[in-house]
Amino acid sequence: MSAAFWDRIAERYAARPVSDTASYEATLERVRHWLRPEMQVLELGCGTGSTAERLAGDVSQFTASDFSAEMIRIAESRCEAANLRFLCAGVGDALGGGSYDAVMAFNLLHLLDDLEGCLSQIHATLGKCGLFLSKTPCVAGKWYLRPAVWGLQKLGKAPSVRFLRPAQLETAIREAGFEILETGGYPAKLPNHFVVARKRPTT
Repeated sequence: MSAAFWDRIAERYAARPVSDTASYEATLERVRHWLRPEMQVLELGCGTGSTAERLAGDVSQFTASDFSAEMIRIAESRCEAANLRFLCAGVGDALGGGSYDAVMAFNLLHLLDDLEGCLSQIHATLGKCGLFLSKTPCVAGKWYLRPAVWGLQKLGKAPSVRFLRPAQLETAIREAGFEILETGGYPAKLPNHFVVARKRPTT
């Protein structure tokens, strides 16, 4: 992924309304089900901080990270929760900053060049029985989207995308050392695949 691409579209991204409010609110409801007031949480790829701001009040400390400086600048200008800290950092650097009770990645995993490496780092960063919560567009079955995405990429209007299937994503999460606790589709028709996974204890 290119930080310059996301820097360039940050203002438009921030101004864009949520396209499916019902699915977004359903996702937040399921995330909150797993959060606890004492938790230390890290969000990867937080964008302009809208989701971080909505969830920060449910935990003790919320760190929201993104490698786009413009995204973080906008996030810091609009979010005021006292326990919410923004960090301009790539995935690897953000995960190297300490231990967390939960790590979140929403609309991020399909954009990573090294999905398996990222999942391994998340596993290492989490404390005992820590949670990994993610929602990922898994559109490998939507073959007709590929030409449109490739065309936009050639014009510099879309990032690199991995065409994942839900089962493929779940397999990668399990192989990284997690037990999957919950899955869902918000929305199911895309599918935008929601996964809650718990770090398996190492022996």
